[in-house]
Amino acid sequence: MTTTIPQLPFARPGVLDIAPLYAELRERTPICAVRTATGDPAWLVTGHAECRTLFADPRLGRSHPHPERASRVSGSAILGGPMMGDPETEREQHALMRRLLAPAFSARRMLRLREHVDELVGRALDALQAAGSPADLHEHLALPVPILVICELLGVPYEDRSRFRAWSEGAGRLDDREAAQQSLQALVGYVHGLVARKREEPGEDVLSDLAASGPEHDWQSAALAAALLFAGHETTVTRIDVGTALLLQHPGHWAALAADPSLVPDTVEEILRLAAPGGSGLPRYAHADVEIGGVTIRTGDCVVLAPAAANRDPDAFAEPERFDPGRADARSHLSFGHGPRYCIGASLARVELQAVFTALPARFPGLRLDRPVEALPLRADLLTGGLDALPVAW
Repeated sequence: MTTTIPQLPFARPGVLDIAPLYAELRERTPICAVRTATGDPAWLVTGHAECRTLFADPRLGRSHPHPERASRVSGSAILGGPMMGDPETEREQHALMRRLLAPAFSARRMLRLREHVDELVGRALDALQAAGSPADLHEHLALPVPILVICELLGVPYEDRSRFRAWSEGAGRLDDREAAQQSLQALVGYVHGLVARKREEPGEDVLSDLAASGPEHDWQSAALAAALLFAGHETTVTRIDVGTALLLQHPGHWAALAADPSLVPDTVEEILRLAAPGGSGLPRYAHADVEIGGVTIRTGDCVVLAPAAANRDPDAFAEPERFDPGRADARSHLSFGHGPRYCIGASLARVELQAVFTALPARFPGLRLDRPVEALPLRADLLTGGLDALPVAW
């Protein structure tokens, strides 16, 4: 009997759900053979335990010993295939960059940033209220706040936001790889110029920290900062949108947040667990043979880690499809990865999401979607997915 190998991306029912095929495949085996969106072979990891283990396994990396022969995951210029670099030095370079970034995401800077983020969210809600009901929450809150925050954290001039926003969105395109590459190159080139400028005029920001590593690292620093600029606002934008839509489907939880802001941190963790705005998973490449889950992953094989599926694994979460902000195990989600590559911006994302979901229900306790959630179209043409608009009323 011939078994058809499934091909990514899988069809999903709507903005609040992931593709049912993930659960079907996980029931058969937590690690299965698939074809990527480009038709290349890969291993898809949908089990929570297996995904967590492989996130932390040093035998998997973003580089490939023979990039020209590596499987590609998508047409994305950012996560489409292996990054530049050498498997022999990747871990060393990664550790160096994390050390350089550590001061920017220190507890001291995050504490100081929290108060300012609260101010930015308050101003955005003023603009939303001034627009009148109905209004687009995406335009007035979800989009501008993360852009403002990442600009200030990195030291990027806010007046340049329209340019880098266009490059960032272009780099995440899945439907035109050549255009995506051009956008990514423009974004990295722009940031490279900022890094050089920060060496002459340093501030207390990420680009100044990176510039301090010396001009020999400027292009690597620029590539890293461009990735932070992309991930640091695109993913937060989408989770504000999808998190709001998710909460508004549960009016009881919305009312509880409006009445008791102490519920916000746990609610944000449950949003992070369930909200999956887009993407088929994160690509990794085996630098050595790996035996796991009854499967042998050979050196050079592509592995697609799927946190959205792992976060709904019934072996890890009771009633995983149920939105339950009070669940004790919500923080074991893998939305920020795990191990040495745990997302360095996780604390920043939490600061922003907690600020939004504290202030928004308090200011708009009667907020509701202005169209059925089924009518909210996901951006299938972008790596991060997300929404173009989130119409709300009050």
